[in-house]
Amino acid sequence: MTVLTINKLTSSVGAEVIGLDSDRLVADDAMGAAVLEALEDNGVLVFPQLHLDPQAQVEFCRRLGEVDHSSDGHHPVAGIYPVTLDKSKNASAAYLRATFDWHIDGCTPTNDEYPQKATLLSARQVAERGGETEFASSYGAYDTLTEDEKERLSSLRVVHSLEASQRRITPDPSPELLARWRARPTHEHPLVWTHRNGRRSLVLGASADYVVGMDLEDGRALLAELLDRATTAEKVYRHSWSVGDTVIWDNRGVLHRAAPYDPDSPREMLRTTVLGDEPIQ
Repeated sequence: MTVLTINKLTSSVGAEVIGLDSDRLVADDAMGAAVLEALEDNGVLVFPQLHLDPQAQVEFCRRLGEVDHSSDGHHPVAGIYPVTLDKSKNASAAYLRATFDWHIDGCTPTNDEYPQKATLLSARQVAERGGETEFASSYGAYDTLTEDEKERLSSLRVVHSLEASQRRITPDPSPELLARWRARPTHEHPLVWTHRNGRRSLVLGASADYVVGMDLEDGRALLAELLDRATTAEKVYRHSWSVGDTVIWDNRGVLHRAAPYDPDSPREMLRTTVLGDEPIQ
């Protein structure tokens, strides 16, 4: 018997899981493997109106792998991180504005941690306008390249930095802010990620600063072109949130971004992150 019943949301990324309640999600021993398999196939899974409570959210994510506790203290439940622009709920809210640009989580870690395996968001409050989350397949970004492009891009390496993503929203930082950005180490990654499962994806997004060995502007133009091609409207799933929705995505094969919303909006997502076990290589 199939563990999950799903409906494809687009031909390229995203599927809705139907007929599942939060109790079964947490209690069914087969659910972890089923969700990981469905993520492999679809990139993003939507659980509408699941109303998953924070403790159950963390317990479920443990079925998928090791839960990230690096941001504990932001929420009473360990493993929960509030995604909100409300500084009273998240002291790092200013940095979250960078999530309005396409990105892959974990490309600029503080040390050499691997990119997150998966990220789960549950909606506690939603924006009156804006605040949708968009997803595009980074596997698809590679698969749609021509054979000549695949060969040409296979050897390229890209430097990723926190500064690159933050400059998009704060183009004229103070010396103090710039120093904080530059305190985070840069990381050099291959443009084409060859995964353990044999699939390949493109490592793109806001943190991608420049291509090693290319003219600066030519390299940035190439990265921008590839990102534009990967995120055309027909390749994107856009989730309009309702309170109680839960969405999980395969961070290693999916680009994502949040649509801008009013900084004074009460929008709040509760995030749990499953740590990665695979380097970009």
